Amino acid sequence: MNGVINILKPPGMTSFDVVAYLRKKLNVKKIGHTGTLDPGAAGVLPICIGKATKIVDYLTAQDKKYICEICFGETTDTYDKYGNVVRRYEKDFTLDYQKLNQIIKSKFIGEIEQVPPAYSAIKINGMRAYDLARKGHEFEIPKRKVIIYNIDIIDVYSKRALLEVHCSKGTYIRSLCYDLGECLGYGAYMGFLLRTQTGKFKLDDSYVLEEINKENINNIMLTVDKLLDYDSLKLDIDESKKFCNGVILSKRHKDGMYKIYNYKSEFLGIGNINNNKLKPEKIFV
Repeated sequence: MNGVINILKPPGMTSFDVVAYLRKKLNVKKIGHTGTLDPGAAGVLPICIGKATKIVDYLTAQDKKYICEICFGETTDTYDKYGNVVRRYEKDFTLDYQKLNQIIKSKFIGEIEQVPPAYSAIKINGMRAYDLARKGHEFEIPKRKVIIYNIDIIDVYSKRALLEVHCSKGTYIRSLCYDLGECLGYGAYMGFLLRTQTGKFKLDDSYVLEEINKENINNIMLTVDKLLDYDSLKLDIDESKKFCNGVILSKRHKDGMYKIYNYKSEFLGIGNINNNKLKPEKIFV
């Protein structure tokens, strides 16, 4: 059993809970997810099974799309609705679409710096930040650079806004909501989060956990090579054997990553060509 399942994670489960559920239901040992979703969030969560776990890092690195609700007028210690209110904007205000849009376009598109929430899975000296925060420890999380490709305002209602965000890996939408609130001067926290896409995996093509079973899993799983956006390269019999044994081969092709197939068009793995030398990166046979 080797492949990737596009799971619709429900709110209330951690990403690890989803992995544990499928491990037991499908009776598989090698299984992992490709990017943590907050327990309260829902949406696309690709799950790698068997040899497909070798591409977890490749899939995690792909762009993400989200729909989120941002609630203005209060801030919380977790930057979402599940935390304790730490500050409240006392004056009455009206959320203005034009002002919000102007702030987004001028300060939150392109490469930006953000600080992940204290209640996050970031590691601080080997410990998860959320564990330190729950124990009341004081600590600093360094800023990180992320890329926001686009933010569309879907709707503005009362003191809330619905946003669609296209961003790079590592982006914390909770931090984005908090920072937007600070820029507008009202404070803000994230009301809900739905991940609609990660790489090629889209919400419309996802499966709820109850749909997955041993009988249909092979029809639902996507094969590794179909998910990689690399050029293909076919090897002859001798080259195929050497590649699978980790031997560096001479190949006159442009530099870059390739999907490697044998003479029977069977997928062997991922290779990297540099200066006409093909180096095996990941082998799947």
